[in-house]
Amino acid sequence: MKSDKRLIALTSLFILLPVCAGVPDGWSGKPFAVFGMPLFLLAVHLVCAFAVFHDPKADNVVRKIRALTLWICPAVSLFVAALTYSYALGNPVNPTFFAMLFMGALFVVVGNYLPKCRQNYTVGIKLPWTLADEDNWNRTHRMAGPLWAAGGFLILLDAFLQIYPLWLFCGIPLVAVLAPVVYSAALYLKKRGQA
Repeated sequence: MKSDKRLIALTSLFILLPVCAGVPDGWSGKPFAVFGMPLFLLAVHLVCAFAVFHDPKADNVVRKIRALTLWICPAVSLFVAALTYSYALGNPVNPTFFAMLFMGALFVVVGNYLPKCRQNYTVGIKLPWTLADEDNWNRTHRMAGPLWAAGGFLILLDAFLQIYPLWLFCGIPLVAVLAPVVYSAALYLKKRGQA
């Protein structure tokens, strides 16, 4: 329990780091530019932490998956701050490249952990039929993991090569989200038809 509280405190601190480095300019409202996004992400982070630690099946959320969940908001906070401050300081970077890099890495990491995710109400592909049937949950997550990781690698590849059209970049996350839902529903309907 103490280590969990330390992790929440540490990840919350990382979310607020951009506030310390803030150099407001006239590009957006000064309070929002410096405080708004980090405070919003901190609120989202604390809600996620509360949900993970108070899940009725919290014992099924292994430590690594809990840690991954708690590090997503700090990573987003630092990513957004880096882009915002580089622009404000007159050193703009290519936001599309870094957004694709960030999203691709996130998909690869999440895809790696999805097959290890046991049934719970907070983390994973939470559908009525995955929550009602542990076999459906396990099979759906084993299918989704490699799909998410492959999608992440395609996004990372395109970040450097920029050969795919923008609609494909948007389509990869859509397929990664919808394909497991369709697969899971098909498993449910098949099992229901056999009952």
